[in-house]
Amino acid sequence: MILGICVLAWAGTACAWAQQKPQAGQDATPAPPSAKNGGKQSAAAAAAALEQQDLQKAIEQAGNDRAALMYKLMDFLAKYPLTEQRAQIYRAIVESSLQLRDFPTATEYAERMVSLNPGDAATNLLAIQLLERHGDASGWRRAVNYCGRVLEIVHRESVTQKSPRQSSEQFEKDRQHDVASVLLVRGQLYQKLNEPQNSQKDFETSYKMAPGASAAEHLGELAEIRKDLAGAIHEYGVAFALADTSTGSASRPELRKKLGNAWRLAHGSEDGLGDYLLRVYDETLAAITGPKPARNTGRKEPANFVLRKVSDGSLFAMADTKGKVVVMNFWTTWCGPCREWEPHFEKVAGLFAGQEKDVIFLEVNCDEDETLVEPYLAEEKLKSSVVFADGLDRLLGVDSFPTTLVLDRAGKIAFRAEGVDTDNPEASLIEVIEKALRPAEIAPAATVE
Repeated sequence: MILGICVLAWAGTACAWAQQKPQAGQDATPAPPSAKNGGKQSAAAAAAALEQQDLQKAIEQAGNDRAALMYKLMDFLAKYPLTEQRAQIYRAIVESSLQLRDFPTATEYAERMVSLNPGDAATNLLAIQLLERHGDASGWRRAVNYCGRVLEIVHRESVTQKSPRQSSEQFEKDRQHDVASVLLVRGQLYQKLNEPQNSQKDFETSYKMAPGASAAEHLGELAEIRKDLAGAIHEYGVAFALADTSTGSASRPELRKKLGNAWRLAHGSEDGLGDYLLRVYDETLAAITGPKPARNTGRKEPANFVLRKVSDGSLFAMADTKGKVVVMNFWTTWCGPCREWEPHFEKVAGLFAGQEKDVIFLEVNCDEDETLVEPYLAEEKLKSSVVFADGLDRLLGVDSFPTTLVLDRAGKIAFRAEGVDTDNPEASLIEVIEKALRPAEIAPAATVE
């Protein structure tokens, strides 16, 4: 989607056009136009050649000095204010000034870029960010107008423009997130402009479209300004609950201070705050994630379960493991001991590589919020098959993490361990698996006298 731009990203890019050097054997100064082309055409060509020569000279004189490049380009614009290359020059000045932390210059030329290309969302967003952070009241008002323009651009986007790899549902979800992000920034601008009603409306709409800690925190601040302590406590509590999962800038330590202060003002002490926070946390997460669809309802044996693969959502039938030893690690993304156990479980799985006909290892995720799983796996890069529990944890009574279970070839539980054995975390599991893989011993026939 269009809102992936960041001010810092601009400062880290180079002006490719400004770095270009003439190729070997090529003169940096264009040849003067031939007189046979006619007076006007000849004069225009000569002027263009001179302009290009001056631009190349400015770039070469600046070398690798960003400050020099910025001032040389500004001098060039003073001489050639209507140059056809001013879009690239504006961008180069913005990049240089951001690296030099010259935010007034960056803001000025970002707005010049907007005036050249008002329909470019990324350019509008850059100007919005700079004005919100470094502008004054008149700048904030212009940024509000730019926000409205970006919202129009987002709303005009069609699902036909989506990437082939993106589903229609994800496209719409991303669009809602984009709108929520712009509304959040516009709400902050209204807050700076002392327009609480407008900021309240934008923060509320932003939260409804994409619940986040920052929107809730700002709603808490507005409630506190209105002397609505109960409302402030609720919003700060919601922000506190979302701060670890939100992509916003809300800080849990700062939220803790704001929440504690509002609670003390309302109740005289912090007694009861902990219980309140736990309740708000549960309510907030339940409201955001919604009820999980019941899967495998009524099934009484693990072999009857059909799970979903995390990688692509395809189905994994536990019936296909019949006759095999099944080793399962039940885990969640928020569980610290699970991270500690993962490398041990993966190491054990590696010891039995090549024996997939007899033993299978499953990483079984039990997160309520399944959207947390993909980023976790991108970081951890697990090698074993990863599936969602889809009720298997409920059937097997898994209520603490990590829990490791081994089903023998008959589908019966041969091993169960909760937590991590810090003394010898792998040996017991290896021993159980090896035992389960051995052929069943045949009892000797009775001797007839």
